[in-house]
Parts: sequence; structure tokens; C-alpha cells
Amino acid sequence: MATADISGKKVAFLLTDGVEQIELTSPWQAVQDAGGQPVLVAPKPGKIQGFEGTDKGDAFEVDVAVGDATPADYDALVLPGGVVNADHLRAESAAIEFTRAFFEAHKPVASICHGPWLLIEAGAVDGRRLTSYHTLATDLRNAGAHWVDQEVVVDQGLVTSRSPKDLPAFNAKLLEEIAEGAHAGQTA
Repeated sequence: MATADISGKKVAFLLTDGVEQIELTSPWQAVQDAGGQPVLVAPKPGKIQGFEGTDKGDAFEVDVAVGDATPADYDALVLPGGVVNADHLRAESAAIEFTRAFFEAHKPVASICHGPWLLIEAGAVDGRRLTSYHTLATDLRNAGAHWVDQEVVVDQGLVTSRSPKDLPAFNAKLLEEIAEGAHAGQTA
């Protein structure tokens, strides 16, 4: 299967402790395989603890703290899931501002599983069609989103999926949207 060529594109992966490991590592590898440069952005420097379900997974080195990251330096944003990860990120003002900046610049954003919690805080879901882990459906609808139960949904540069089982479709659409670049309808 052919993949999009995103050579020279820099992709921010925004996460913190409690990230669902496969939702980080699978898209990260897809970005690398397509010629892109993934960058791990987190609330603080050091290492981030991944999880495989409820079991501790690997630790990942942070490339840049979100407070020191400049959204203009990146071509796209990926928000992996994990309940703890997503819940903590949505309480971080710097993470919310960083995320909102991608929408304001019309850049591609991809979010899977519980990641859309941060999209709600960034004011980026009202009027948008998206999916997520099923337990977020009411939260997203209450924030004005049109939630659907589908493997992957693309709405003007916003890519969303439900869970790790959807990663092949999520990764393919993530790469496609990064290759396409800015979308005029991608706004917060």
C-alpha cells in the first residue's frame, strides 16, 4: 500500500504521563516511515510514562516542553489518547493554547481515543464531525460536535478515531492530511 510522502514535515505529538503507548508509537512510526519528523511535546521536560491499558509500558524522552514549543514550527499536531494522559492535558493551559494555535493556523490535527477531550478545551469541536472513544460521545455532543461511531473521521483537516483497533485507518488519514497541508475550514 502506498503511503503519503511527508518528507520535511515536522509533526508535534502532544502528550503526558498515562498516554496509551500504541496510540503514540504507531502514528509516530507512520510519520517517520513517510519521511516526517515526529517531536514529543509535553508539559514538562524529562520522560513520559506510557501505558498498555492499565499496565506500565515504556518511558519516552520529551523533546520539548509545551511552554517552550512554538506551534508555527510544526506542520501538524497529533493527540494520542489514554484516559490519564488526556485528562491531565486538558487541565494544562499551555497545552490548550498550543492545540488551539494549530486550528487558528488551519493546520492538520489528529486525535484518537480520549484525545478529543483536549479539543473540547481548545474550543475546536463546535459544529465539527468527529469520533472518539465511545465514553466521550456525550462530552463532545455537549460541546457542539456531531459525534459518529466510525473507524476514522476527517473534517477539514481534523482526523479522529475511536481506539487502537482503528490505528491503520487513523495513520493513513493522518499522513494524507499532513501531505495536503493547511485546510481553510480547519478552525477553532
